[in-house]
Amino acid sequence: MKELERKLGYQFNNKALLINALTHSSYANENRDEGVPSNERLEFLGDSVLGFAAAKHLYAVEPAMPEGRMTRLRAELVCEQSLHGVAQDLGLGEYLRMGHGEERNGGRQRISILADAVEAVIAAIFLDGGIEPAERFVERMVLSPESVEAHHASDYKTELQELVQQRPDQLLRYIAAGESGPDHDKLFMSDVSLNGEVIGRGSGKTKKEAEQAAAREALRKLTK
Repeated sequence: MKELERKLGYQFNNKALLINALTHSSYANENRDEGVPSNERLEFLGDSVLGFAAAKHLYAVEPAMPEGRMTRLRAELVCEQSLHGVAQDLGLGEYLRMGHGEERNGGRQRISILADAVEAVIAAIFLDGGIEPAERFVERMVLSPESVEAHHASDYKTELQELVQQRPDQLLRYIAAGESGPDHDKLFMSDVSLNGEVIGRGSGKTKKEAEQAAAREALRKLTK
């Protein structure tokens, strides 16, 4: 467990909490006589701690982001696929206590099981050390600047649309502004205009990427 604690960046005072977080229901079911608890209750708690930590973080680092976009971005950051990635980074599957049948069926690689285990670990850290170490873990493993930026960049167009819709009769339009390079390595340019005035220009390997880049530039101008 010391190696896992090193990966988590947290040393448990009560090791039983970490063991509980790593105990899948299949293991608990096979050891009912011992009264072994599964990590399902911790998973329930960890989901709430994770949601709170993500909401608090986004509120602090994205002061200009509308509520609707924050809600969507939080959902993307804490989704099952995202948590599965965290579990893979930690090598969490090898530490799980799992029933023989579930293990034979590939449970240690199952996305849902690994994502649930991450939530259970978050809850275990919270119960053992309080909200601060739990938040630090979430910020380091789930809400890294690279992760937030990757999700953020996927939908600048929606964020820009929400911003301009706060005033009536606003018209956004994306306009192809040219392309360059050979066919196998083209670079596309795009402008975005607001009520006929260009407010952002961007480029990208696809037209969609160019529009997202243009929307990002527009957001910077409108929110600074």
